[in-house]
Amino acid sequence: MEHNCQDLNEAIISCRQCPRLVEWREFVALHKVRRFQHETYWGKPLPGFGDTKAELVIVGLAPAAHGGNRTGRMFTGDDSGNWLIDALYHTGFANQNRSERADDGLILTNAYVTAGVRCAPPQNKPTREEKVNCFHFLEDEINLIKPRVIVVLGRFAYDSFRQYLGTLDIKAPPASNFGHGRRITWDTIQARQVTLLMSYHPSRQNTQTKKLTRPMFLDIFEMARTILKNREGLDKKPLYRQ
Repeated sequence: MEHNCQDLNEAIISCRQCPRLVEWREFVALHKVRRFQHETYWGKPLPGFGDTKAELVIVGLAPAAHGGNRTGRMFTGDDSGNWLIDALYHTGFANQNRSERADDGLILTNAYVTAGVRCAPPQNKPTREEKVNCFHFLEDEINLIKPRVIVVLGRFAYDSFRQYLGTLDIKAPPASNFGHGRRITWDTIQARQVTLLMSYHPSRQNTQTKKLTRPMFLDIFEMARTILKNREGLDKKPLYRQ
């Protein structure tokens, strides 16, 4: 599996399929914000990272312009990354509660982090065409890793997972079904039980307005941990609901 994931990661990093994204990620890497002006930006597409044999896969939207696009690792070097890694740390999936640099010693155990789009998009808004172009990378990752729990961070990631279900000829839930704390379990995705957990994205827009609070976010990963400990996927813990 590691060899296959390595091949996939190399294909992701070398991708130049979306002209707008290529131009933007490279522009940002050259014209840096003042606080990072002395750093060398990654400026390329980003593969996922973590445990390639993980039972938990977390799907985000795309790298941040001055986060992953700078550091070279998903959810690293920005507030969203610190929210995610802190939650993974406190629920036993990470060895530290910060995600600052690609070489900061972070190790994920039984968890893998990825996204629907691999280049930082202008205004954090990929176009429909860009999403379509990038989707096969996410499809390949999920098929290689074969997780038992998938956490989607935000509606964009939820729609990406709905598209994945379509590749398996599995009827996807409606787009309108997205909501923080919701869960759906399928018994026969590639001959295994898979549970989808939905969360708001830990973006500043959500965390600073308290649409997403730390207890709400921790609940998602506590539920993931409980499902993975219980092979039947049954979890009686009440979850915060909006």
